[in-house]
Amino acid sequence: MLSEEFVSAICGPPLSSNTAISKDIGIYTHTLSPAYSIKSTFKKSSVPVNCLAVSETHVFAAQEGKAYVHVYSRLRGNQEAFVAFPERIRCVTLSGDVLIMGTAEGRLMLWETCTGRLVSTPARHVQAVSCVVATPTHILTGSDDSDIHVWSMSQLLELDSAAEPEPERSLSNHRAGITALSTNSSVSASTNFCVSASKDKSCIIWNYQTGDALRTLIFPKFPLCVSLDPSSRAVCASCEDGTLFVTELFGEKPLLGPSSEEASTVVQIESPFGATPPELGPASCLSMSYDGTVILTGHPRGQIMRWDISEKNKTPVELANVNAAVTNVVFVSPFPTGKPTKTVHIVKPSQAERTYTLAAQLDPLATPESRFDSLLNATGFPKEALESAIAAFEQPDVEFVEKEEEELQKHNQEFWEIMKDERIVQKDAFRIGPV
Repeated sequence: MLSEEFVSAICGPPLSSNTAISKDIGIYTHTLSPAYSIKSTFKKSSVPVNCLAVSETHVFAAQEGKAYVHVYSRLRGNQEAFVAFPERIRCVTLSGDVLIMGTAEGRLMLWETCTGRLVSTPARHVQAVSCVVATPTHILTGSDDSDIHVWSMSQLLELDSAAEPEPERSLSNHRAGITALSTNSSVSASTNFCVSASKDKSCIIWNYQTGDALRTLIFPKFPLCVSLDPSSRAVCASCEDGTLFVTELFGEKPLLGPSSEEASTVVQIESPFGATPPELGPASCLSMSYDGTVILTGHPRGQIMRWDISEKNKTPVELANVNAAVTNVVFVSPFPTGKPTKTVHIVKPSQAERTYTLAAQLDPLATPESRFDSLLNATGFPKEALESAIAAFEQPDVEFVEKEEEELQKHNQEFWEIMKDERIVQKDAFRIGPV
């Protein structure tokens, strides 16, 4: 049975002397479905907001106020490495085997975990990088200086490049620090968009490949964290007063698309999806399940709360209490990556070396993608499926046609047998004549 897992991280000391919870546990791996349970734990971490990244084989946790990243092996269940960097890390995310980090000095650093290569940009933000997200082609960084920079992934990872990396464009409509970023999974330039949250009480939906602001949402209080649902049809935001908003983008009055209002029209968001009890405090992090039916929020008093999308204005259910401020909640993808290699052991970064060796393990259990998986993972209808369907209409199935012809011949033979019997009866009737 397919199971849903998520990883949570805490920051700070225990809130009470609860002997049932170990004091030095900093990261928890949970199973959400089919039944909730804590699957495993990792010790000795204090992870601030936006500083947790999870891959198929590892957990990366940047430490509060330090230039360290703790690396834990999910396969072996222990801490694998303690990695030091030149500057304090303020946020992290993953793109494949590349760990992307924003620093307190406004820089962006990329660490290829399978080779040890480390790439660093100049300080293009004038204040700390507060959040970072990545797509297969781009990296977006938000900063306390209120700007968002869009970087080309291929340009940053280019080998032997003499030019200093520069962002492709900057998004500068916010008037206060950026608190969160979220992107959709589209690969089309016309439908690529992201959502940024700011301390100016707004969320802006951007087409980050063109730099256009598609819509501005204004909330009663400033949003602390934000997330797009898996189908990119709604924006989830948690605000500093404890309210949770779920705003549909393509509802009865769409905010995006050809039938929506002008992009310059500001939308005031007033009706919350729900609110957390005051004693829990506002959610410092949130994450949505891969089927889009459940939202998980982490709170300063140690609670992880579960919200069901189908139950509007209902009180959230407490899923767990870890006795410390919950700062990160990250869902683990239930789908296999399909990569032919697996990074079993990370390679520590080194800026001194210019030659690198790939350290990865071939996956002997990797199997060709099934037709069901290819249809499930494709965007829309795959080209091969459409061509196969069209060909099926143009060229009838030979086996089916032959079978139909055999059935028709059989029915014809039975019909002639009946006709022959009818003729015999008719001749006998004429021969006998009337009585």
